[in-house]
Amino acid sequence: MSSHADSKPWTVPALAQAKREGRKLVMLTAYDASFARTFDVNGVDLILVGDSLGMVVQGHESTLPVTTADMVYHTAAVARALDRALLVADLSFQADATPERALDAATQLLQAGAEMVKIEGAGHKLEVIRYLVEREIPVCSHLGLTPQSVLRFGGYKVQGRGEAGEQLRRDAQAVVDAGASLVVLECVPTPIAAQISAELSVPTIGIGAGPGCDGQVLVMHDMLGLDSGHRRPKFVKDFLAEGGS
Repeated sequence: MSSHADSKPWTVPALAQAKREGRKLVMLTAYDASFARTFDVNGVDLILVGDSLGMVVQGHESTLPVTTADMVYHTAAVARALDRALLVADLSFQADATPERALDAATQLLQAGAEMVKIEGAGHKLEVIRYLVEREIPVCSHLGLTPQSVLRFGGYKVQGRGEAGEQLRRDAQAVVDAGASLVVLECVPTPIAAQISAELSVPTIGIGAGPGCDGQVLVMHDMLGLDSGHRRPKFVKDFLAEGGS
């Protein structure tokens, strides 16, 4: 865990400071108070209430059925348990289709206890990011394999190979220019993720993107080897099994 673990609670400005000081960030998903409290007291820096709850908690095949109401419920439960970790919550599928819809959903999430909202993609989402940041809502961008685009991608596949890697670099800079304070890179080739991390002024959080990112995030069910009915990604270790549990 980071050296910030024994100090004051994490804030959005502290993320940029961690980047400048070369401190690696630890992020895990949580969907209820008990796991959130366990992660918080053990020094996890950021907690993500991800729309991955649709798959690992609700049993869906994708994140698409998750609603804003679902996200608000789980965000509130997690927020009650945290003392120091920064709480990030996903905007659910199509909640960010327009700036106005995104503002409504993000407002509900912040009122539930989130301190930052995560938005998948770039392109027209740049307008959404700017709109929220201008209204004092911190934003985390999610690039690479964006699960809400699974139908367009034709499955959960590595993104950013070949020429697509250069577009990913441009997108990463664009979301930061739009105001994102954090960038998640999912299933991106290690060299591209490392290059993006070196180029950006804000921290990157990798998931299946190699060690060159400024931090790492895992879905807690994958990390603990819990059978949630979906295949665990190849890059995830079963920490309970390796620990003899």
